[in-house]
Parts: sequence; C-alpha cells; structure tokens
Amino acid sequence: MNPKAFIFDLDGVIVDTAKYHYLAWQKIANRLGIDFTHEHNELLKGVSRIRSLDIILGLGNVEASQEDKDKWLVEKNEDYLNYIVNMKEDEILPGVVTVLQYLKDNGQKIALGSASKNARPILEKVGVLHFFDVIVDGNDVTNAKPDPEVFLRAAQMLDIPADKSIVFEDAVAGIQAANAAKMVSIGIGDATTLNEAQYNFNDFTEINTDFLQTLVNK
Repeated sequence: MNPKAFIFDLDGVIVDTAKYHYLAWQKIANRLGIDFTHEHNELLKGVSRIRSLDIILGLGNVEASQEDKDKWLVEKNEDYLNYIVNMKEDEILPGVVTVLQYLKDNGQKIALGSASKNARPILEKVGVLHFFDVIVDGNDVTNAKPDPEVFLRAAQMLDIPADKSIVFEDAVAGIQAANAAKMVSIGIGDATTLNEAQYNFNDFTEINTDFLQTLVNK
C-alpha cells in the first residue's frame, strides 16, 4: 500500500487555541485604545502574527513604528505562551485522536502544517506529538497561507506527491492554500464559510473510518 500524506492545521483543528490568541491580542489592542471583539478575531484565522497585528492596528487606525510593532509582537507571544503552558489533553478537539490513531494504525503519513510558531510545545502538552511524522510551522516557512508553501513543504518532507495529500483546515486561507497545492481540502467547521473545501465536517466526530479509508484508497 502506498501511503498518503494527511496534513493537519493546528489551531481550530487539533486544539482550540484561538481563545488564547484572542486574549493575548485583546490585551495589546486595549492598551492601544482599540475595541477588539470576537468577531474581529475571526479576521485573524490562519493569518501570520505580523499580519494579525497589522489588521488590529488597522481596526483602530493606529500608526506605529517598526520598533513598536516588534515590541508588541514579542509581548503578545509571551502572553500567549503563558496561557498555553497549562494546556492539557482535555483541550484536544473531539474526535481528533480517533482519526489520528486510525491513520497511524493504517500506515499513513501524518504531518502538521501550521502558521503557529509554538506548534511543538502545544502538541507535546496535549499528548499527540508522537502521531506526527513531520512538523512544518511558522518557523519553517516564508509565505503565509493562502500561499501553499507550508503544505507543499510538509508533503515534500514526507516524500509524498501533492496530489496524494489531504489537508484538514478550519480557515478559508488554509483551504485556499490546500487547493492551490492541488491537495484534497477538508474543511473543519462551518460549511458556508469554508465553501471552497472539497469536503466539509463540523468536527472530527463526523468523520468515520469508511470516509478515511476512501481517502486512503483514492
């Protein structure tokens, strides 16, 4: 059997760290007099840290020097790390471990493809690091999603062609990146928002072994 590459995003797919990003960004925004809501936080899904800060500054029409931006980016990341340091296995999203275990048991290759620069410590904290053959995160790529670089690099490191790769994503930019890479795109979350995905599921509890085996056999 020729294995496929199953590539997972992190935030909103394996764990929900969006709440911690939100709290850390909100702290910066409030200090700058910017009203930063949960709706605004949706604009940051799948977006790099630098671009996220620019979006937040744009919401408040705040001009800033590069020195200030660099300082805020460091502060945001330190706050975020303080939140995730206490993450535990119960923060894995429902159904994820079942899917990972099935793929592992059936000889498939598993990778992480995430914009996060803290992917390894998070996977370790929640106890799923051992499932992953390859991790490609924000430390390894130049171009953020919707550029397909992160997924193409993961497939290359697994030595699997792009057209034999499957991506699980919760963000529009991530789905667009998977499609640009000519990979199978599976949206996890609202099907209306992720309407460019080839398949859609609300969460991993809806993904059964028959569907996974169909992907393996393709």
